[in-house]
Amino acid sequence: MAGLMSDLPRKNGWTIAEHVGDETPDRTQRLLNQAVWDHDRVQGVVRRFVVEQLGDQSLRVGALDESGQEKQGESTAGTKRQYMGCAGRVANGVNTVYCSYATPGGHALIGARIYVPEEQLADVERRKVLGIPATVVFRTKSQLAQDLLADMIADRTVPPWIAGDEVYGRAGKLRAFLEDHGIGYVMRVGCAFTIEVRSGHRIRADTAMTTHLSGRKNRKRWQVCSVTGSKGERAYAWAWLATTSPRHYLLIRKHLSTGELAYHYCHIPAGQPDTLMTLVRVACLRWPVEEGFEFGKDHFGLDHSQVRLYTALLRHIVLTLAALAVCAITAAQAKTRAPAPILPTTPDEQPPEDLGLIALTVAEIKRLFTLVTRRHLPKSHHLHWTWWRRRHQARARWYHHRTRLRRDQQT
Repeated sequence: MAGLMSDLPRKNGWTIAEHVGDETPDRTQRLLNQAVWDHDRVQGVVRRFVVEQLGDQSLRVGALDESGQEKQGESTAGTKRQYMGCAGRVANGVNTVYCSYATPGGHALIGARIYVPEEQLADVERRKVLGIPATVVFRTKSQLAQDLLADMIADRTVPPWIAGDEVYGRAGKLRAFLEDHGIGYVMRVGCAFTIEVRSGHRIRADTAMTTHLSGRKNRKRWQVCSVTGSKGERAYAWAWLATTSPRHYLLIRKHLSTGELAYHYCHIPAGQPDTLMTLVRVACLRWPVEEGFEFGKDHFGLDHSQVRLYTALLRHIVLTLAALAVCAITAAQAKTRAPAPILPTTPDEQPPEDLGLIALTVAEIKRLFTLVTRRHLPKSHHLHWTWWRRRHQARARWYHHRTRLRRDQQT
């Protein structure tokens, strides 16, 4: 764990072993490959820790998404040529389905399931070579997401809302599973997704938008809603259409500049607020899962492992989730005690002499952890850099907001 939270540029068995003072990587490799410990139970501990710390938030969303790790050859469990979001193209690698527990006050990755291609599971000899247990059966990405949610339902950590992209939005069995358990969802769907706007008559999502929401006469049906993102406020035009089901809606997002449309199929269970803004807030809490991938990979080595076997690969992921959760929860708690940021209010405003510090970030907390655990390092030097970075980032944030104000004025 200390190795994953260290400042090592690459975090694998060799580098971590050298970092902690071992003469060979045998101990770190044994931890991932042969040691007897239940990684699924550890994943449950991480999940309950995050939910306990963030569970009092006004809005709680489980965000589903997958992320990958590029690999060479065919000797790693789960590896095949497939679309890799991390590469933005079809590449050789392993995809893993994740769930992020996201709230307005903070978020962290709490679950992971490795996608194993059906052809690997069908080959008995190859399964042995890749260390894939007999209990692992073929599951699609949406089915892996359902398995994650089933674990959360079992230990009562599932949030009231689930959000996901088209991979999960078009999975009818996953949507039915959520509805059967009284869980609301806001799922991205394609323009060809069909809804029933009147009994017995189904139309495509883009046709529904053109028929019911386009033109000057329907302009008032769109609402511009602003939701806070990692780089400030994100403003889009939003509209929704009712279906023949009183609890299902089509939510549409439109980019204010380009007019680009995004469609979401939504289910509002009984007892949840039946408002447009509720669905908008849920939809926007799908974005932090990408930030979780970024933090996990850049700062904790989520995709740095050089292991080949199924169990070792999953164990590395689980330990990374634990390290990330500690820092993410600490950052969320620090945010509640941080002063309000100083931001410009006009495009021509000049910055004050002192813009203060940004709140402690996940990356900064990881650096501070390294500082207090590696006692031979000079603390004064590193504390100086911590303050310098936060002050510099506060100034950069101020100018970023002023630039946005000027751009909005021009448009």
